[in-house]
Amino acid sequence: MGMMDEDGYIYILGRKKEMYIRGGENVYPPEVEEVLTDHPGVLFAAVVGVPDPVMGEEGRAYIVGMPGAEQPSEEEIKKWASGKLAKYKVPRSVVFRESLPLTPLGKVMKRALYEEIKADEGQAK
Repeated sequence: MGMMDEDGYIYILGRKKEMYIRGGENVYPPEVEEVLTDHPGVLFAAVVGVPDPVMGEEGRAYIVGMPGAEQPSEEEIKKWASGKLAKYKVPRSVVFRESLPLTPLGKVMKRALYEEIKADEGQAK
C-alpha cells in the first residue's frame, strides 16, 4: 500500500494485510512505528491492530527501550505520538518488552504477536 503526495512523490505505507481499521479509518502500522522509533527512549516498535468491540480494532504498540536510556512510560509514548499523528492513529495501548520476535533478517515477526493476542483472547473467555 502506498500514497502519492501533491508533488508526485510516492510513499510506501506498508502491506495491506498489516493495515487495521479503527472506527472506519485505515491505519498503516509502519507510519506509526516510524513516529514511535523517533522517540529517544525507543529502540524498536511494532504496531498491530487488536480486536475492539466498539472501534473494530485498536492499535497496540510493542516497544523495546533504548539500552542505557530511561524507559518512557505508556503516557509519554502516547503523548509523543499524539503530537505527530492523527488522534485515531495513536496506539490505544503500549506494551514494553525486553525484545521482540525477529526474523533472521531482523524484521519483527508480527505473526508471532498476533498469535500471542489470539492466545490471550482465548484465555480471557
